[in-house]
Amino acid sequence: MMRGLALAAGLGTASALAAWAGEVAPKDVVFEGGAIAASLTGTPGNPEEGARIMTTNALGNCVACHAIAAMPDVPFQGTIAPPLDGVASRYSEAELRGLVANAKMTFEGTFMPAFYKTEGFVRPGAGYTGKAPEGELAPILTAQQIEDVVAYLMTLKD
Repeated sequence: MMRGLALAAGLGTASALAAWAGEVAPKDVVFEGGAIAASLTGTPGNPEEGARIMTTNALGNCVACHAIAAMPDVPFQGTIAPPLDGVASRYSEAELRGLVANAKMTFEGTFMPAFYKTEGFVRPGAGYTGKAPEGELAPILTAQQIEDVVAYLMTLKD
């Protein structure tokens, strides 16, 4: 019995380490012409969670700039960036993953923030203090949140 519990605990630890090891760190992301071919986590994205991230101010808040007709109940949608209607008909999953992670890799002059980046910033601030942050910055979204947003965007076809 004890040996079985130890084995189960070891397998649980091993699977947790495997899940962690499977995540691509922001600095290790490989862009191919702006696209990211492989999942950042190896875990499929959840489109419902992606929709929540896209409409949550403290997360992606994509609707602050983009309009999405599929979300008629979301007020105050933005008009300063292209509408996302039919975006999955215009871009592949790899291209969408690249755009969400760091759109500047595709569109150099874009004002869209890099949601999965931790270095190479110009004058980042530390939470409205006016002081530069200490150490490495965390990405705006986690690797799984990027996958969730991409999963939602893939539902937006013409």
